[in-house]
Order: sequence, then C-alpha cells, then structure tokens
Amino acid sequence: MTAPRTAAIALLMCMQMLAHGQQNAEPSAKANTPEPQDPVLVPRPVPKAASSRPRMPEGRIKLDVVVSDSAGKPVTGLEPLDLKLMDNGQPGKIVSFRAFGGDAAKPDPPVEVILVIDTANLPFDQVAFTKQEITRFLGRNGGHLAQPVSIFEMTDAGIRVRPRPSTDGNVLVSVVQQIRGSIRTIDGAMGGEGLLERFQRSAHQMENIAENEALKPGRKLLIWVGPGWPMLTQTELGYYSAKDQQRLFDGIVELSTKLREARMAVYSVAPASAGAGGSGSTYVFAYQDYLKGVKSPKQAASGDLALKVLAVQSGGRVLGPDNDLAAQIDNCIGDANVFYRISFDPPHADHADEYHDLKVVVDKPGMTARTNTGYYNQP
Repeated sequence: MTAPRTAAIALLMCMQMLAHGQQNAEPSAKANTPEPQDPVLVPRPVPKAASSRPRMPEGRIKLDVVVSDSAGKPVTGLEPLDLKLMDNGQPGKIVSFRAFGGDAAKPDPPVEVILVIDTANLPFDQVAFTKQEITRFLGRNGGHLAQPVSIFEMTDAGIRVRPRPSTDGNVLVSVVQQIRGSIRTIDGAMGGEGLLERFQRSAHQMENIAENEALKPGRKLLIWVGPGWPMLTQTELGYYSAKDQQRLFDGIVELSTKLREARMAVYSVAPASAGAGGSGSTYVFAYQDYLKGVKSPKQAASGDLALKVLAVQSGGRVLGPDNDLAAQIDNCIGDANVFYRISFDPPHADHADEYHDLKVVVDKPGMTARTNTGYYNQP
C-alpha cells in the first residue's frame, strides 16, 4: 500500500471517529438543558410505575421508624438489636433493617414533602394568613429547601397539584400565591348533610393522594395545613346501619393500607383560629378517643377516619393549633432524613382484614419510636 493511500485511509478513519463523537455528545448536551419551570397548579397526572430494581430480601410488611430521644431530637446510629418489634403484643422477627441519616446512607430518592393547603376546610378568613405563613417557610435560606416539596391545594372540587416537586422555594411561592380562598359551596348552613359531604369528599381525596403516591418510590411526609374535615359523631350522623358500618370499616382498611404502602406519614398542622374540623373547640382533642385500631365493622365510626387519627396511626404527628405555621412545618420536616427502614413477615391470618396492633420498642433509655400503629393482615 502506498504512503499517500495509507494517509488517506487514516484521515478518513479520524473523520469518522470525530463525527461519531459529536453525535454522542449532542444528547448529553441536550440532557443538561435545565427543565423549564412550571409553577402552575393543575390536575395531577398519574406517575409511571417505578422500574423494578434488585433489592435485599425483605418481609411482606415494611415500616419506616423515626426514633427520638427525651428532648424530641432524632436518634442516629442504632443497630438492629436496638429495636424490638411487637405484633399484637408478641415479639416479631425483623427480616431486614436499614438506617438512614447521620453517618448512614442518605434516602434515595430523597424524602418528599407534600404540603396540602386545605382551602375546603379552612375558614375563608384564614386562607390569606395560611398562604403568608407557607410563603415565609418557603422563603427561608434564600428559598433553598432541604427537601423536595410539592404543593397541593384541596378545594371543594378536589385536589390540584404542581406536577413536579421542587427544592426552589421561590418558584413554589409563585404557586402558593395563585391560590385564592373562596366561599365554601358546602357549608354549615347545610346542616348535617353538608358536614357529611365535606367529610366524605376530604377522606376520599386523602385516599386518592395515597393511591397516587404508592406508585412513586421513596418515603413521603404529607403535611396537611388546615383543621381537617368534620369529625362527625354518631349523634350528628344519626343511626348507623350495619351497611354504613361495613362501608366505614372497608374505607378504614383501605386507607390505612394505602398510606403504609405509599410510605407516607401524615402530619396535621393548623392556625390557632381555624377551628378543629368540627363544630367547635370540643373537637380539638376528641380524636384521641379513636386512636385504637378498628377490629371489626361493629367498631367503625366516622371519627376513625379523622385527619388527626390518620396522622398518629401513620407514624406522623399532630401539631398546633398555633399561628406559627412555618415553625410547625419545620418541626414536621425534622423527621425527614433520620429514620430506620425495617420489614417483617406477618403471622398467619384467620380471616380477611384481621387487625394487628404494631409497636416498635427501643432498647435504650429515654428513646421512643414512631411508626404505623397497626396493619390489616390477609390470609
């Protein structure tokens, strides 16, 4: 082969390699293009199901556990033997254990914070103040948020959301400013029927959120800003038929299971003068009468689906009411990154929807654990 021909072939190969490299570089440059901002509340799209990934063996029931010391601060550095699982009062075997926070791994994906602004149940004159407090929270540290945050608005017509969570508080402020309080279409003047409709719509939207979030991987903190929906008593509802109680029981089982499977802990925060999700101040602490698990339809009552009951039973908390909403939200987010992920296999169930009390005990003085307080076992 002559020298000129050899040089020509080498030059051609170099040109082909250069062209190939440019083609490969183009998608990379395109991928680095920042995603356009979308600060608009719209009906929520259904997310795609997460792709399956190889994982360590786990039990059928999975729990996120937050451990606090006597001062209420999150505790890191615990080992598997430090936690004891109690299922219906009997010791259960922990199949898997993972620690997050401190020197341990960081959650992947990051824990998402969902702020639900409940304009359907907030008094009209409290909506502006609530927006002001949430704006104050989002604007701290120059708008740099520690966790990705999603904004949801609960209205009489349903839920509106911003499609993508963001760590840019300034962008989310523009979303919050779009929210406008409105006179309720379902109000107290409608009597018991109006209260019942608000209860049904609100509980249904909570179930929709849980069902949607179950399709997304990772842990979520749902912070419900508002007094919650009416916590109706049997006197207000009238006579409970067996069919009514069966429907209530089915709803309790469904929502409890969906919240756990969505890895979503519920937090209740509210301004001081926003009421208490009922007819008056007597409802502020009435939820505590419904914290025990419901074992059968005969025990089911509408109070078992109250916001504050769901908060405690999902491993979240009830804060307020007080007018420092920004501090309440900060307090909730303190649970985000320090927690333990455990799993176990439940015992044999004798019948469908068999309720089991759950408790995680920490084998160290002064420490307490919060997680789901129960589950419904299936044969």
